[in-house]
Amino acid sequence: MSEHPIVVFTDGAAKGNPGPGGWGVIIATPDGHVTELGGGAAHTTNNQMELTAPIEALRHLQRTAGRLAIYTDSTYVIKGIREWIWAWRKRGWKTAEGGDVLNRELWERLSSLVEHRGKGGIEWHYVRGHTGIPGNERVDEIANAFALKRHPQLYHGPLLRYPLPIFDIPDDTSVPKRTAGSASSGKGKAAAYSYLSVVDGTPMRHKTWAECERRVKGRSGAKFKKAMSAADEAAILRGWGFGVGDL
Repeated sequence: MSEHPIVVFTDGAAKGNPGPGGWGVIIATPDGHVTELGGGAAHTTNNQMELTAPIEALRHLQRTAGRLAIYTDSTYVIKGIREWIWAWRKRGWKTAEGGDVLNRELWERLSSLVEHRGKGGIEWHYVRGHTGIPGNERVDEIANAFALKRHPQLYHGPLLRYPLPIFDIPDDTSVPKRTAGSASSGKGKAAAYSYLSVVDGTPMRHKTWAECERRVKGRSGAKFKKAMSAADEAAILRGWGFGVGDL
């Protein structure tokens, strides 16, 4: 077995949340091969697509031996599969407040695939979205293309011909700290600097998720993202074709 892991990037997106969604995956194997995967759903949520991406990656790799290093910008996925799922199972798939755990079927599917890799077979890594990390940017592009019902050309071939520096990855891939009580709900949100939205081509900054949600809910083509810092906010806006001065 190679000492180098199979590197996997995953991402999901939904337009409207719920609304049309998509997921994207990049798989780079130690033998120098890159495979891009992607797909979509007509009516879904961002979290469902974030879960679907690693599920599809693991399904694709079921017959491929080796350790995996999975990179995602979803703390929901990482914390859920590494920590929360054990408590959910003990409580009969209930949250600490007694409500049903959302997306149970997807969590069970992901858990089964993770267990199939064996103990220590997967390392989960967090990468911040919209900060120029090539692999993360590309899976975001794939996911959003499928959410918009566009079918991007997916690469399948040698690493030497792949146009992105897929191994350009930050040294620190630890999960951001959570606000108090977030894990008990199973939703886990890191403290936000701001929330951003774009509706009908106009960007806007919001202090709370509730404000942002009210603006984008049910609006076709709306975009929204949580920013963790001023630099993160500026990077998100650049990715959407705007500047901070446009807010």
